[in-house]
This record gives sequence, C-alpha cells and structure tokens, in this order.
Amino acid sequence: MSAEYFGIGMTSARTRERLIRRLRDEGIRDLRVLERIRETPRHLFVDEALASRAYEDTALPIGNGQTISQPYIVARMTEALLEPGSLENVLEVGTGSGYQTAVLAPLVRRVYTTERIKVLLDQARRRFQALNIRNIVTKHSDGGVGLPEYAPYDGIIVTAAPEGIPLALVEQLNPGGCMVLPVGLRDQQVLVRVIRTDDGYEREILERVSFVPLLGGVC
Repeated sequence: MSAEYFGIGMTSARTRERLIRRLRDEGIRDLRVLERIRETPRHLFVDEALASRAYEDTALPIGNGQTISQPYIVARMTEALLEPGSLENVLEVGTGSGYQTAVLAPLVRRVYTTERIKVLLDQARRRFQALNIRNIVTKHSDGGVGLPEYAPYDGIIVTAAPEGIPLALVEQLNPGGCMVLPVGLRDQQVLVRVIRTDDGYEREILERVSFVPLLGGVC
C-alpha cells in the first residue's frame, strides 16, 4: 500500500468538512459524534482502490460480501446509542472493516467487538493497532450470541440485521442499557433502539435502513 494511502494528505480537510456539513443537514446533532467522524480516517478502512471515495456518504464493499456502512448510518447509530446516557462497556456485533468500532471507541471506556469472518477481523485489528486505539477487545466468533463472558454491557450496537430482536443480546444488557440495531428482512428493515427494562425491553423504531443479514445463532 502506498504512503499516500496511509497519510492524512490522502483527502483534504475540505472533503471531510463537506461530509460533516451533509451529516448536519441530515439531522446528526451530537458534536462528539460529528468530531469522531471528522477525525477518523475512513480511507484506511476501505481498499486502496476505493480510497478516493472514502468520504462520500455511501456504503462501500470491503470483500466477503460485506460493506462499510455509509457515514450517516455510523453517525446515526452512534448518536442513538449515546443519547440515553453515558456508556462504560459496549459490545459491537459485526466488526467488519472496524470503522464503526474506531468511531465509537474514544467515546466509551471499552468496546468489545466480535466478527465471524476472520480475514476481516485480522484487517480491523491491524487498523486499530496502526491508529493506536487501545480500548478495543476483539474476538473471532459468532456475534449472534454476543459475548456473554464480558457481560453485562451498558450498550450494544449490531451492524447486521437479524429478523427480530435477539433476546440473547438483550439479556447481556445492564438494566436501562441500550441496544441499537437494524431489524427485519433486507427490503423491510428498520433501525431500532432497545432499552432493557426490569421485565423485558422497550423498543423505538428510528428509521428505515438496509444492512446485510446477521448470520449465525440468533436467539
């Protein structure tokens, strides 16, 4: 990979600011989230051939049938996760390229992230190391069952869509904890925020979305 690919000069400050203006226009208001989108070098999370498109507000392929989410969706999910209150420990289901992880990590104490495709997880680990992000715990495993060994979590973010709310993940939330995830079949998905209650959970539909399906054991 070229030195330019890794360098800050890959894209101008003007290009990143254009993206931030677009996110503001689309309704993202949390200044912490906007700053993280501005500062996270998205071009490092896509193939070098696509680096010139890294700061477009669009999803891009990352191989193995997976995509890096568009910046708006990353910002929207991060903002929705943070809104109910401060978070200490967060579980991410579906590391993918690692971009969502890198955006979220500086905003919480620790992120536990799981990915079922080992080659993607290995690439993400190298990116975290290169960016000196040290509060991320990674695991190669089936994310549909979460990571119960590190539970409970204050927040959970899921970057692939199950057909319904995974109860195995709800049970890994602290009382009052928040989970943000897409739910539904590919052409009928909605972004949902789930809050764990003493006797179950409450859910709020946020907007329509389109994600790859969550594969593996979902309870």
